[in-house]
Amino acid sequence: MTGDVLERIAAALERMNPAPAAAPDYAGAEAFVWHVSPDRLEPVGAVNRIPLSLLVGIDRASDILLENTRHFAQGLPANNALLWGSRGMGKSSLVKAVHAEAAAMAPELKLVEVLREDLPSIGRLLHLLRAAPCRFILFCDDLSFGHDDSHYKSLKAVLDGGVEGRPDNVIFYATSNRRHLMPRDMIENERSTAINPSEAVEEKVSLSDRFGLWLGFHPCDQDAYLEMIRRYCDAWGVEIDDATLRAEAIEWQQTRGARSGRVAWQYFTDLAARRGVPIRLG
Repeated sequence: MTGDVLERIAAALERMNPAPAAAPDYAGAEAFVWHVSPDRLEPVGAVNRIPLSLLVGIDRASDILLENTRHFAQGLPANNALLWGSRGMGKSSLVKAVHAEAAAMAPELKLVEVLREDLPSIGRLLHLLRAAPCRFILFCDDLSFGHDDSHYKSLKAVLDGGVEGRPDNVIFYATSNRRHLMPRDMIENERSTAINPSEAVEEKVSLSDRFGLWLGFHPCDQDAYLEMIRRYCDAWGVEIDDATLRAEAIEWQQTRGARSGRVAWQYFTDLAARRGVPIRLG
């Protein structure tokens, strides 16, 4: 066997069994993104987020998640959280804003984003974080599972922890448009075609039950939509009278066929550009 062939075999084995990830400088950043191939925690220079005070219409969810996060930052018991519901209503914005609020009093609290497709590597990430001197919120945005999707099995390592248990310094927050993390038609289809309907979907549906907190997000009304924009204008110093703001914002909403926090931010972005005002986040 030639040396070239041996090198290719060695490289293939290394890809199958990657070397343990090196611990980053946790003090050098407040947030990280988990990457694989090779495994590493990439520091985030500036987190893309808006202040908690600018999030309108989700006060109860905000209060609950902030209290839970502060408990966790203090080393007290805390629950994993699933933020579910309408698109564009501030689920991921709330997670990032709550982290900033809690980290202001506890700098050792770090945010780690994990992509859904990287969930199979979550065990390696937990092993790395277990020995770290910080506390970590693992954050997975837009989490959902489809047909023949086995990624949910990897998530149980975070929610249940298996024999070893979830590290005391790790908590998991996820956002999803679906309360049960899988399409309703998929649930009904599996129930109707399985030999044992109750067992066919129990494993996947019960995954959401493993989150101690369920926080629902629902479409906003017009007053909340306009209040979101007014707060953005005040925060960034964009001057516009109420009548003009109302007329333009409603027209903007109608052209998109939706009303949400995301649509409010998109209108404000356009307004700020027309007024020559830069927007800086973080």
